[in-house]
Formats: sequence, structure tokens, C-alpha cells
Amino acid sequence: MATEAVQPKSAPITASVNQVTGMRKNGKQWHQPKTRFRPKAGSNSYAKRLEERKSMSAVKAKEKEMKDEKESERQRRIENIRNKRAAKEEKERYEKMAEKMHRKRVERLKRREKRNKLLKS
Repeated sequence: MATEAVQPKSAPITASVNQVTGMRKNGKQWHQPKTRFRPKAGSNSYAKRLEERKSMSAVKAKEKEMKDEKESERQRRIENIRNKRAAKEEKERYEKMAEKMHRKRVERLKRREKRNKLLKS
């Protein structure tokens, strides 16, 4: 006995074997347990994702700015058309009045209506 070399017990070598979590339901304990299929997991770093988010937010802000600019231009054109139509209708109305009344009286009414419009707004 004295001639035998006593080796201290070391941790069992189980690095390559996965830890058993219990009996497998299908009875195939000799197969390696499967892991989830995650092809993109860990491929992008957090900093890279943050950078992508910043660039996307910048692009969206630019798009929103361009859309707002386009919409304001559209609204301006619509307002121009409305003003032109209103002026044309008013002009036609005064022409109809001029057919029935004297020209000077129509001009007087125009001035009076302008004053009333300015007082209202």
C-alpha cells in the first residue's frame, strides 16, 4: 500500500457532457439536447443597434419634415384658390349690382362693405 501513489481526487471531467436536467420525454437520453434556432442572436452589438436606431430616427425626422413642407405648400395653394374664387364671386356680385344700380352707388357699397369686413376681423 505504501508503494502506491495516492492521487488527490479532482473534479470529474464533465466539461464536454451537458448537465442532465432530467429524463427526456422521448426516451433518447443519448442525444444531445437541442438549442433554440437563433441565427441573428449576438450578431449585432448594442452600440451598433443604438447607432442604427439613431440613423433611422434621423431619416424619419427628415421624412416628416419633407412631408410637412409638402403639405404646407399644398395648403397654401388651396388657400390661394379659395381666395381667388371668393374674389371672383364678389366681383360678379358687384357687376350684377351695377346692372341694376348706378356705378357710384355700387362703389359706395363696396367701400362700406370693406369697412364692415375690417371691423369684423
